[in-house]
Amino acid sequence: MISRFYLEDYLSFKKVDLEFEKGLIVFTGPSGAGKSILMDAFLALFGIKEAKANISETTIENSSVYSEEFGIEEDDDIVIKEIKKDKVRYFLNSQSISKKALTTFSSSLVKHLHLKDSSDFDSVRLVNFLDKLTASKDEKFIALKKEYEENFTELSSISAQLKKINDDESKLEELKEFAKYEIEKIESINPKIDEYEELNEIKKRLAKKDKIEEAIAMAKGIFDFRVSVSKALDIMDKDSLFFDETINELENIFENFNDSLYELEELDIESVLDRIEKLSALQKRFGSIKEAIEYKEQKQKELDSYDNISFEKSILEKKVKLLNQKVEELAEDLTSYRKKSATILEENVNYYLKYLYLSNAKIYLKNKQIDFLGKDEVILELNGVNLETISSGEFNRLRLALLTSMSKFEISNNGILFLDEIDANLSGKESDAIATVLKELSNSYQIFAISHQPQLTAAAKQHFFVDKQNGASSVKILDEKGRIEEISRMISGENITKEAYEFAKNLVDSK
Repeated sequence: MISRFYLEDYLSFKKVDLEFEKGLIVFTGPSGAGKSILMDAFLALFGIKEAKANISETTIENSSVYSEEFGIEEDDDIVIKEIKKDKVRYFLNSQSISKKALTTFSSSLVKHLHLKDSSDFDSVRLVNFLDKLTASKDEKFIALKKEYEENFTELSSISAQLKKINDDESKLEELKEFAKYEIEKIESINPKIDEYEELNEIKKRLAKKDKIEEAIAMAKGIFDFRVSVSKALDIMDKDSLFFDETINELENIFENFNDSLYELEELDIESVLDRIEKLSALQKRFGSIKEAIEYKEQKQKELDSYDNISFEKSILEKKVKLLNQKVEELAEDLTSYRKKSATILEENVNYYLKYLYLSNAKIYLKNKQIDFLGKDEVILELNGVNLETISSGEFNRLRLALLTSMSKFEISNNGILFLDEIDANLSGKESDAIATVLKELSNSYQIFAISHQPQLTAAAKQHFFVDKQNGASSVKILDEKGRIEEISRMISGENITKEAYEFAKNLVDSK
């Protein structure tokens, strides 16, 4: 239970320092005084609402919460602190903690119930609750659900592959023709890696062919002086070997160039230029000749796979058939477990409905299209009719019974419930019924409630009055006299009548 709550600088609240007991704790006060703001500050400490206070802190005793991660034993006090400066920081027993981790930690300790949210009747949420309840009672269910989820995931994946094959099959001829066209287009050129660079080199040599021939012809005269130069060197007693070697090397170079030029004459220049153009077009489209060849190979594989599509399809169809059968069987097993838990939940809901002057709630499972959760849709009925046709008062009381029943399983004993105007817009009889349920529930839980009705307020173990003067909000605990006066105000308004005062006094005494 929360034993202390401290707050500094939060909207209209300058400072709040409150101490609490176990049981039903009610906050009342004029509209706009700050009751909902104060509850939001409580909820922010558990990661349920956004933190807006500069500093807030709460101490929790006898929580029965164990956390190995944060070193918390079941009999340890828990201190949660929130500080907001440039950013919001949370601390759990002086250890820094993220908001997400704080919300997860608080989920087994705290629950927030507010009637403006009708998502508690959502089938997905109820299925998940039934699964959680079932798993807490039978560990075999955990393995069963895991097996179902794995098989359903595999079925979804293979079904998607089969759908793609069926889609491809409908346009198979078109895909085949396109793949063949792309392959033939590249094969008609039959490119070789580095061929483009080699042909460009030939192109450069062709461009210089005439100039090279003319230069060689003009330089050939040097060989006519070979004998004369050698003779002159001999007369001078100089070794002519270096000259002979140089002249021979030069002659070889000229002859090799002449041979290569003769080879170029045999080439079809137009075909060389045409091939360069085709290779250039491939490079522009694919980035390189290597990538063009890889693309052709990829298209060949696709073409081969199209030829094998019937074989692949038959294999996948067999897998889908087997998995469908397996998933159906596992879904049926899930349903069997969930039906037992639905009965338990139904019994608990009807237990509380007795006190709320309602009865005959029915919770059952209806088949729906199979999905990741199975084939179950949770249906709630009251007196044989669906929720869309019952009155708002019946709806609110049924929801309270459902939320109360779920809270018994979702949060631990000595847990904490926050109720935001749960008795709003109800008749006196209905409000009295809700007060009866919550007072009984407060034997196991600490309950914080905002109320505008005298019945729930009179049932409180602690009654806090929230007021606002000159723009500043304050909170104070009321003694018995103060409680009777506040309940009288709730009944008759600011001008308290004698009848209202007597009714309020009798109401407090009767609770």
